[in-house]
Amino acid sequence: MNPVPTILLLSGPNLNLLGQRQPEIYGQATLADHVRRASAVAAEAGYALEHVQSNTEADLVDAIHAARGRVAGIVINPGAFTHYAWAIHDALAAFDGPIVELHLSNPRGRDAWRHTSVVAPVATGTIAGFGGEGYDLSIRALVGLCQAAAGEQIEDRGPEPGGAS
Repeated sequence: MNPVPTILLLSGPNLNLLGQRQPEIYGQATLADHVRRASAVAAEAGYALEHVQSNTEADLVDAIHAARGRVAGIVINPGAFTHYAWAIHDALAAFDGPIVELHLSNPRGRDAWRHTSVVAPVATGTIAGFGGEGYDLSIRALVGLCQAAAGEQIEDRGPEPGGAS
């Protein structure tokens, strides 16, 4: 029996305050609400979800390192780490799987300093500006990327012995 593939959801600084901090930008839902929602979407697709939230960059780097060879993919809402956390960038660059960068708001539509992402160059894609729906979209996108990668590995094996090519 194959183990259930796992998605790692990472949440950066201040996301533990969702629902309280700037609800006009980030909405009323708490981080726990978003994690429950993401877990349900992952489960529907046959995936388990692990979640790590930290206000400390090193904790997220350690979680990414621990994910190597163990999880199918990563969804990361890096919060403010988006704009300057090169250690997270480097850790993600060493992860051999799809990565989706997630933002509740649209950083490009906000302050100029938010327009730069050091995560984007190592992410497979970015989902931003859809509020809580972004968690659903991110998990679905990551599942699709994981399934496509698995399909490519099967196709790369070549024809079956004795089969037509």
